[in-house]
Amino acid sequence: MDGPAHRDADELLDIVDDEDCVVGHAPRGEATVRRLCHRAVAVRVRDGQGRQFVHRRTAAKLLFPSRYDMFVGGVVGAGESYDAVPAPTPLFTFRYESPEHLWWLRVYEVRCDQPVAPQPEEVAWHAFLTDEELERRLDEWEWVPEGLEAHHRAAGHPYPPQ
Repeated sequence: MDGPAHRDADELLDIVDDEDCVVGHAPRGEATVRRLCHRAVAVRVRDGQGRQFVHRRTAAKLLFPSRYDMFVGGVVGAGESYDAVPAPTPLFTFRYESPEHLWWLRVYEVRCDQPVAPQPEEVAWHAFLTDEELERRLDEWEWVPEGLEAHHRAAGHPYPPQ
């Protein structure tokens, strides 16, 4: 394999236990294949009008290619801190778990009044949507699953939705 997904697979991650304490290290690809618990961050970005940044991932992404997400972020590299995100407001942390994946996700919010220019190898489409526009699209678009769960938790809704 070559390209961005291959480089992502080689990134070294801290492997953590059920209490989010580091117990070892593994390359991202191995952590994914073996379902090793690691750390990630998700940042909800709002503009000056309160609209939320939404994007569609490129088809080359290692996880959840071509899916929509309402958060930016990613895995926390080995030895890095959750709080390396610039000037975030921490919201909450939860353990994301699916049959294929397992990680601790720290969720933040930040305001961005600057124009955005996402990396084309990461983001295929993007826009700032009002909360109402975003809610209308929740059932229409295929979303990154932990982002969808974080969205529901941030809104105070039960997850999975009932």
